[in-house]
Amino acid sequence: MGQDACMESFGGKGGTFQCKILLFLLLGTCLGLKVTVPSHIVHGIKDRPLYLPVHYGFHMPASDIQIIWLFERPSTMPKYLLGSVNQSVVPDLEYRQKFTMMPPNASLLINPLQFTDEGNYIVKVNIQGNGTLSASQKIQVTVDEPITKPVVQIHPPSGAVEYVDNVTLTCQVKAGTRLVYHWLKNGKPLRLSPAYSFSPQNNAFQISPVTKEDAGNYTCLVKNPVSEMESDITAPTIYYGPYGLQVNSDKGLKVGEVFTVDLGEAILFDCSADSYPPNTYSWIGMTDNTTYFIKHGPRLEVAPEKVAQMTADYACCAYNNVTGRQDETHFTVIITSMGLESSSQKEISLSPLASLTGISLFLIISMCLLFLWKKFQPYKVIKQKLEGRPETDYRKTQTFSGHEDALDDFGIYEFVAFPDAAGVPRMPSRSVRVSEGVSGQDLHNTIYEVIQHIPAQQQDHLE
Repeated sequence: MGQDACMESFGGKGGTFQCKILLFLLLGTCLGLKVTVPSHIVHGIKDRPLYLPVHYGFHMPASDIQIIWLFERPSTMPKYLLGSVNQSVVPDLEYRQKFTMMPPNASLLINPLQFTDEGNYIVKVNIQGNGTLSASQKIQVTVDEPITKPVVQIHPPSGAVEYVDNVTLTCQVKAGTRLVYHWLKNGKPLRLSPAYSFSPQNNAFQISPVTKEDAGNYTCLVKNPVSEMESDITAPTIYYGPYGLQVNSDKGLKVGEVFTVDLGEAILFDCSADSYPPNTYSWIGMTDNTTYFIKHGPRLEVAPEKVAQMTADYACCAYNNVTGRQDETHFTVIITSMGLESSSQKEISLSPLASLTGISLFLIISMCLLFLWKKFQPYKVIKQKLEGRPETDYRKTQTFSGHEDALDDFGIYEFVAFPDAAGVPRMPSRSVRVSEGVSGQDLHNTIYEVIQHIPAQQQDHLE
């Protein structure tokens, strides 16, 4: 790019300086001189020092190094601030107390920083050796004042009625520049709503009209390039309700709006609703299409023994004296011997089980006793009879059993006692002789005697 073309592109003679800087930059970059800055935009704080770091490097022998700092504001020509050749600094006498440089370091210190120091700072580095190399960089500096803690004001401060009044929140900051306002509700960015309207700077917004959902904790967050601050929590007072009126009880069975109460048991009813300020509650009784006032307050105790009828109707009324709104709910109380019936049902349900268990135990015990009796009683009788008889009869019975094989005598025998009642004649057996050593009374005691003497009868017959 030629100098004439460059001047034409920058607006004729007025762009001579800018054109030269561009040419030096391009030439320095090509030949190895490079000037760098960490950031092209630096935000400074008023009345505090500001340091503008600059780095440069080159790849050629240098006899002289020149550093120049220039300052320009929008629509103005650059002004010379200070410069150096090697280690010698030559400041502009107008700014020699404000700007400082320590060559060969090209960085610049501005102390203190004022609003008038806001603008573009240009650093140019010239290297003299076999030839001359030049490069430059531009840094934009902004000057801001830190933000003080914002304060939120609410109007009206006394509160607003739901669906009737409007609420306006305003954020005020005593000090700070380039302020940007943000509104938060419960710690989160405020969502837009058709009921919200904001001021041009966003430092105030209005809710028109307020509703219950607008209640919450509001804060104002203010930011600028060098600081940010958040206000304290502010909660607008919103009067609403009553909503969700209901009656509950710690006793009794509730089905819908009907409470079933055990006879003789006192029950406490509680009436509640969502409202601000808290509601005023009233209890009303209803009998035979007539109503009567019972008491004020959120709780009502009903003693069933004092109720003339087994069924009673009641109503709870809630009234908000600020919003002017009211609501009421009706319920029925049925008094019954619920506890006694449940006890009787439990006893009835337990009685068959107890009876069945008793019968089962009785049958099991009876069967066990019968089994034991059958197992031990016959052997006891046989043992007694055998021990009381003469040895000759025992042997005779064993010899003339009528069975050739003794194994046929094994089995189960049943012993039957014959009654000895008066008037029942007993016929002595002809096959049994008295001479066998058995008395007549012994003959009629058991069947065992009959079985025992059958072989003797057969022997007599044969003779």
